[in-house]
Amino acid sequence: MSTEVKERYSDAELAEFKTLILAKIEKAQEQLELYKSAYMNDGNNGTDDTSPTFKAFEEGSETMSKEANSQLAIRQEKFIRDLKNALIRIESKTYGICRVTGKLIAKERLKLVPHATLSIEAKNMQR
Repeated sequence: MSTEVKERYSDAELAEFKTLILAKIEKAQEQLELYKSAYMNDGNNGTDDTSPTFKAFEEGSETMSKEANSQLAIRQEKFIRDLKNALIRIESKTYGICRVTGKLIAKERLKLVPHATLSIEAKNMQR
């Protein structure tokens, strides 16, 4: 009976994570396109913006939604970058290893946050 601690995830486990991450990247990129197209299309004023009473209010909310969409797009781009970095760690077989403790990050955590680089233990130490 072996009590040795696993130092890394097996190739089969890494392949499983890779599939999960690729699916998340695909979804995230679709979402990013929606944010970008919403941001780009926010400026297409029709003839309904000719009423001066509501124009100022509409421009304010339009600016808000443009800003909100660009913030969402920025966050989404970072998420995609983090997921792609996780793929690189899978290729180098360092995926799932906490960058602080050097221990394996729990599989459950990686399934929820596949781009995680910290174990819960290390995350709690940061607080």
